[in-house]
Amino acid sequence: MKTEVLIVGGGAGGVAAALACARAGVKCVVTEPYQWVGGQFTSQGVPPDENRWVESFGASRLYAELRRRVRRWYKDSRSLTPEASANEPLNPGGGWVSRLCAEPRVFHEVMREMLAEHAGSITVLTGLEPISADADRGRVRSVTFRDRSDGSERTIEAPIVIDATETGDLLELASIPFALGGESRRVFGELHAPESTPSGDEIDPFDQQGFSHCFAIEHRPGEDCTIPEPEAYRRWREFVPQMREGETPWTGPLFSWTVPSHNESGRLDLPLIPWPDEPQAGELELWRYRRIVDRSIYAPGSGESPPEVSLINCVQTDYWLRPLLSPGGGRDPDAFIEAVVQAMCFLYWMQTEAPRHDGGNGYPGLRLRGNELGADDGFAMAPYIREPRRLKAMLVMHEGHIGTKQRSESGAAAGVDAASALENPWGVGELFADSVAIGHYPIDLHPSCSGRQSVYVACSPFRVPLRSLVPAGGGNLVAGGKCLGVSHVVNGATRTHACEWMIGEAAGTLAAWCVLENRTPADACDLGVRTAEVQRMLIAGGMPLAWPWERGESVFRL
Repeated sequence: MKTEVLIVGGGAGGVAAALACARAGVKCVVTEPYQWVGGQFTSQGVPPDENRWVESFGASRLYAELRRRVRRWYKDSRSLTPEASANEPLNPGGGWVSRLCAEPRVFHEVMREMLAEHAGSITVLTGLEPISADADRGRVRSVTFRDRSDGSERTIEAPIVIDATETGDLLELASIPFALGGESRRVFGELHAPESTPSGDEIDPFDQQGFSHCFAIEHRPGEDCTIPEPEAYRRWREFVPQMREGETPWTGPLFSWTVPSHNESGRLDLPLIPWPDEPQAGELELWRYRRIVDRSIYAPGSGESPPEVSLINCVQTDYWLRPLLSPGGGRDPDAFIEAVVQAMCFLYWMQTEAPRHDGGNGYPGLRLRGNELGADDGFAMAPYIREPRRLKAMLVMHEGHIGTKQRSESGAAAGVDAASALENPWGVGELFADSVAIGHYPIDLHPSCSGRQSVYVACSPFRVPLRSLVPAGGGNLVAGGKCLGVSHVVNGATRTHACEWMIGEAAGTLAAWCVLENRTPADACDLGVRTAEVQRMLIAGGMPLAWPWERGESVFRL
């Protein structure tokens, strides 16, 4: 099979890349290992983490359209109250982590609809996982896939290939240089990188953020929905994470309502107050943190009153006892299995021993809910993976480019006028001339397999440079998602939903330019005429390449 652009991975970045190719009139094939496209939005079951301005600016036209269509789906397909129907910025799940907490199933349906509108340009192949690549010195001629349903193999050729996988799989298969794990401070001089690694090398391959297997639950008061006690429960119940020397110690058993941090001031307690009980005004708690179904928006007497559903994704479900990506290559299948077991044990703890908000222990009425996740057992189809292999790109973004504190201390964060500072107190990121996207989220690193604690620190709204999508050694590959050229620290900000989407959209636009101009990705990185051509395509498609305050505009939209 041949195509103009091959997009390996149908997650958020892959979907956006495909839509960008179609917008430019270029044909592409998108492959995805799972049956749902959308990645962290859908098969991984995670409501979107977004920048605070996303309702008015700070997103591409395509991303804004995705959000608009999700809201429209609820208003057209569900019997809502008049208030909910009239609410333009409807938050269907009412979760406080995002302004658009919605069912993963709905995100999937909307993305498939957006892709289907370009059926003549976009071919989507689900259930295919990449197993090998025919490549030489950075040029990928073809990729071979295995069909997960029957084991058959299929090879696809393309002049331009995008790696939009969740773990940077194509980088390894095609022997394209990548980084795995956390860099020491001497690599980029990052404020929140460790002074050194245990081995003394520049990078610690075990310093990979934990990953999670999310699950969804409803609450049936008065019923006993307790699952059988998992065999590993006693071990997980008593497990106290051991952080490496110099890190803030863990606060006690992992199974608790406490969210630790790299410093005491960042520690947070999030109890569970499940429906029908309500928290006090301003009280943060776990049930409504990532709630994806909110009963209150449905019209009474309509015959459509689903149970409230909460998505569980918290540090207690983060698995970091062993790295998902083996330093020697490939993935560790045992890590996948153990992550599911850990999540199941946490559910059992919630049902039987967790301190209740109203006194006593355990919420036996918590019941796994699979409908919203497209899975009968209540667990997401795929694990939620925060950190992939990362491309050794022409330019690697590091904390000096986006970290608020580091840039402030170096004098690089200035540039926000007094009015805009009320809205953006985090300063300005590096003003890359070859910007192809923008993004913002705190630098949010979850505990790692090396024993490093969580890190949650401020980040300047940033630009994504074109050079971070292109291998330092050239070739025909483009990074189209979380595997772009960033440091371990910066991945904590660029891995989020909106960032991944806009990185993928930029990658798809670059790939389309390469096809139309018969050029390589590196050709576009001249910081001159060719770079400007790619940027003009992006601007025409609705991609912002700078933040308003970087252009001297005062927006003030709190």
